[in-house]
Amino acid sequence: EKKMDILYKKAFVQSRSYDEVSVLSKRTGEMASCVPAVPPVHLDKVRISSLFGLRSDPFKKTPKMHTGVDFVGKTGEPIYASGNGKVVEVSFNFFGYGKEVVIDHGFGYRTRYAHLNTICVKEGDVVERGQQIGGMGNSGRSTGTHLHYEVMYKGNKVNPSNYFSGDMK
Repeated sequence: EKKMDILYKKAFVQSRSYDEVSVLSKRTGEMASCVPAVPPVHLDKVRISSLFGLRSDPFKKTPKMHTGVDFVGKTGEPIYASGNGKVVEVSFNFFGYGKEVVIDHGFGYRTRYAHLNTICVKEGDVVERGQQIGGMGNSGRSTGTHLHYEVMYKGNKVNPSNYFSGDMK
C-alpha cells in the first residue's frame, strides 16, 4: 500500500508537470505572434532617418535621447501593426507625438506609432500583425513626414532595431 501510495503521488506530480508544460507551450505560440517582430512599414518604400539613441534634437540642436526609430516616406504611406495586440491609446498632441497609436501586445510589450497623418483604428480594437493601423504623416512636433516607431518592454523604451530585420516582411 505504501509503494502504491508513493507511485500515485509521483504520477500525480508528473501529470501536473505535463499540464504546466502544455500551457506554457500554448502561451509560447501566442507570444511569438505578439512580439513586435516585423517592421511597421514596407522597408523598400522608406528610409531610416534616425536611430534609437543619443542625437542632436532637430529643434534645439542640443544632445537628446531619441527613444525610437524614424522612417521617412511619403504622406499616407501605410503603417502596420508589428505584432498582434490591442489598441490602448489613440491620441493627438500638437506639441508632442501628434496623431499616435499605442498597441499593447501583452507579455510586457507595447509599441508606439507617432506623427501619423491618418489613423485606421480606435481604442479597444484588437489588431493582428501586418494590419494597417494608419498612414505616415507630419503631425505634432515634427520636421517632416515620417513615422516615429517605439518599442517598450516592461515600461522601458528599448531599441526597436533589435526586434525586426530587413528580411522580414
